[in-house]
Amino acid sequence: MSSQKSTAAPVAPKRQRGRDRVAAIMDAAAIVFAEKGYDLATMTEIAAQADTAIGSLYRFFPTKEALADAFVIGYGAHFLNALDEIEAEAGRLSPAALAGALIDVMLGLRAERAAAIALINARSNAAAEMRSTFGAAVRGRIVAILTASAGPLPSAKGEAAATLLLHVLKSLPALVREDLKETADVLGEARALVGDYISSLGR
Repeated sequence: MSSQKSTAAPVAPKRQRGRDRVAAIMDAAAIVFAEKGYDLATMTEIAAQADTAIGSLYRFFPTKEALADAFVIGYGAHFLNALDEIEAEAGRLSPAALAGALIDVMLGLRAERAAAIALINARSNAAAEMRSTFGAAVRGRIVAILTASAGPLPSAKGEAAATLLLHVLKSLPALVREDLKETADVLGEARALVGDYISSLGR
């Protein structure tokens, strides 16, 4: 995937039908990019996965790079918006409920995250900067969530807590899978672990 910005910009849909089609394309892109990576994924496969005509795909995304860039940007915005929504409710949630909300977001976006990581890594020249910038934004949101729940935290403690919690959350998609019979138990333990940790920050 080129590190140069695509000159063929995506076309924003103006009607609901078009927005629905773009949403289906993004869902399909998550599956195909996660499975095959940027280089091996094809626009034909993505169109087929989205059950849309290849012409419709190219109408909204003139190149594969334009689609990949739009996907990464969309994933980042979706994830950060989800964290913002949790922050707005954090002060009213118990530590256990807050843990559940964070875990649900991470698991709910597992396919999109896998695809976004594959696309970011494909941009070798920009990968480190993109990961650093996005990681800082996510940690900042988590610090805000923990502060809303536990009260003001020293800067170093808040950053350390957010970093630790983020690593725990990122490990869950690999541990919680439908093909593992222990999934329910692991998920329950994860909720208890994260909830207890959040609770400890307010002591």
